[in-house]
Amino acid sequence: MDRLERVLGGLFGVACGDALGGTLEFTPKYIGVEKYGFHKDIIGGGEMQLRPGDVTDDTVMTIAVGEGIIEEPNAPIAAIGRKFVEWYDTDPTDIGITCQDAIGEFIDCGDWNKAGRRVHRYSNGMNAGNGTLMRCISVPLYYREFDKMVEITKAQSDMTHYNVKASDACILYNTIIYKFLDGGDKIGTIKEVLKGHAEYEKVFNMKKENLNASGYVVDSFQCALWCFINNSYVEDIICEAVNLYGDPDTIGAIAGGLAGVYYGYNSIPKRWREKIILKDKLIGLGEKLNNFNED
Repeated sequence: MDRLERVLGGLFGVACGDALGGTLEFTPKYIGVEKYGFHKDIIGGGEMQLRPGDVTDDTVMTIAVGEGIIEEPNAPIAAIGRKFVEWYDTDPTDIGITCQDAIGEFIDCGDWNKAGRRVHRYSNGMNAGNGTLMRCISVPLYYREFDKMVEITKAQSDMTHYNVKASDACILYNTIIYKFLDGGDKIGTIKEVLKGHAEYEKVFNMKKENLNASGYVVDSFQCALWCFINNSYVEDIICEAVNLYGDPDTIGAIAGGLAGVYYGYNSIPKRWREKIILKDKLIGLGEKLNNFNED
């Protein structure tokens, strides 16, 4: 499988998980199950009244990170931040509280480091949400030098979620993606990367009923890992993730990124890929991220 197939798989995995899960966002599970059954088609609607194929903040911020990197690859934070502010100014339907607070703080002070630290301080450290994990996949899709990939992964996380739990999850996730891009083994790679990180290693022995599909980054990453480890097809992985409810679009996006990179673009259901409204933008972004690796 060539690298572009994996790069596009990662981006579309995020978008399809996001679009599928968006229908269930803010919906209690008992209501969603009664209305949608086992949800497996991108139909829009839901509490956000999405069009079929609409994506939410997960995909939009993933694109922003990727575009910022392409604009200023050596030091992309300022460029990524401009993309965040441009999106924030559109008054988006779905934006996480921590991201919203941090972008607002940046507009006030003009410094991403200060903005992230301010939110950490006044939230009493309760800012380890999944809002950076959901958007970080563009980093390993671009950078081939491992240490640079880790540096930018942490930096983009600290912009809005200045919290070691958030940045550590992003680094672990992106390290797995980085190794999958080079053809790493599915289970062996995950075990290698997670070694010594007990809160994630335990996912191999967790039962589905013990998963907590919350917006806390540890919970979200555990859920995505569990769905990826315990299923063998992209559709099954993403459907399992969004049907956990809780935070379905983000957990679907995180799981979808893993699945898309590992199994490739063409393994994602065509009926999903073709529904994504931003599909042309994602293809263009994927080609630009991948072209760097051909230089």
